[in-house]
Order: sequence, then C-alpha cells, then structure tokens
Amino acid sequence: MGIANTSMAHAEVAQVDPAAAPHANGRDVANAVPHRLSATDWRRMTDDELLVRIKTGDEDAFRQLVERHVDRGYAVAVRILHNGTDAEDVVQDAFLQLWTKREKWETGRAKFSTWLYRVVTNRCIDQLRRPKVEVMDDLPELQDESSDQMEMLERQEASDLLNQAIQDLPEHQRIALVLSYTENLSNAEVAEIMETSVSAVEALLKRARQKLRHLLRNHGGEILAMFTNS
Repeated sequence: MGIANTSMAHAEVAQVDPAAAPHANGRDVANAVPHRLSATDWRRMTDDELLVRIKTGDEDAFRQLVERHVDRGYAVAVRILHNGTDAEDVVQDAFLQLWTKREKWETGRAKFSTWLYRVVTNRCIDQLRRPKVEVMDDLPELQDESSDQMEMLERQEASDLLNQAIQDLPEHQRIALVLSYTENLSNAEVAEIMETSVSAVEALLKRARQKLRHLLRNHGGEILAMFTNS
C-alpha cells in the first residue's frame, strides 16, 4: 500500500491539548504570555525561540511548533511502521513528551528536528517490537477505464512492492534508509539521531541496499535504481 496522507496526522496531533497534560510543577501557566502574536510574528520565530516560550508554559508556542513539524514527524513514522494509526500515536506521544517535560528542555543542546526524529524512531522501534495484529487496508477504488489506468496500477504495484521490501528490512536498517533517502539527511545527521557513529550508519545503509537488491532482484531495474545503487 502507498504512504498515508500526512494531513491525517496533522489533524490528530494538532488537537493535542497541552492544558490537558499535567504541569511539571503543578502551577497553572496557561496565561503566562499576556498577549497573542500575529501569524507573521510566529513564522519569524526559530524553533529555539518557540522552545524558550514553551518552557514557560506558552501553549500557543507549543501549537506553532506542532504545526511546523508534525507532518515530517508523521512521514518518518509512517514509512517505518507502514501503519497510519500507529504513526499518529507515535508522533502525538513525542509532542506530549515535549510538553510534559518542557521545563527540562536545554535550548541549544540539540536541534529540535533532531530530537523529534530520535524520539519518533525510538517510539517506532517500540511499536515494531510489540505483538503484531494483522489488518487489511482498504483497497483504492478504480475510478474509470481510461488507458492510463494500467500504467497507474503498475506504478502502484511497484510502489507497494518497494514499500513491502522496506518493511522486511531489520528495524535499524529500515530507519537508516528512511532518514537517509526519504528525509535526505546526511549520514552524520542520521548518526546523531540514531545515537551511533557515521561508520555504523554507512554499514546499515550498505546492508539495507544489499537486502533490497536481493528482495527485488526479480522485479526490474527501475525499482532497484531508487534505493540500491552502491
């Protein structure tokens, strides 16, 4: 099946109500910021500036950070898990962790995106290690009998085949592949997220390419070229 639409995750995580989460110090900080900023003001803020405000209990800043990063977090989770519902849960848990532990955030210690990727991938590993319950996804409806339909089905079949091959990779190889190829992160960035060395990431990617080459050997060079070039 294809990759799920990130707008679903955006709707789910955007509904996270920080006021419903327990405050770390038991104080009511909902009105810590006396006035609301304009949309332009929010857009001009860096992640670190938002995190400084979040640390004081600014719920608007928290929502802005969610808005800014939820789609990318969901895209990584759904590619690793291949399950939209589980991916939504993973990303929501990550943002709730940020809110409930906001006073412990050390600004400047790490990029927020790096932190988010790390938490999401760790949550995904937890999900992958839980007992599996098989479910059948809804099949896409065929809209018409146009001449392009066969080509569309062939592309979908190729996409499904590649997605399934990625799901068959060991979890750390899958995570390294997703971060490197779909998120276009450098090996150094992947190493930081996975808390390992660059050489270990290079080894994971090499083994992942070899595994994909083996899995897809009989299905044409076009699919192989996407992920298996050495």
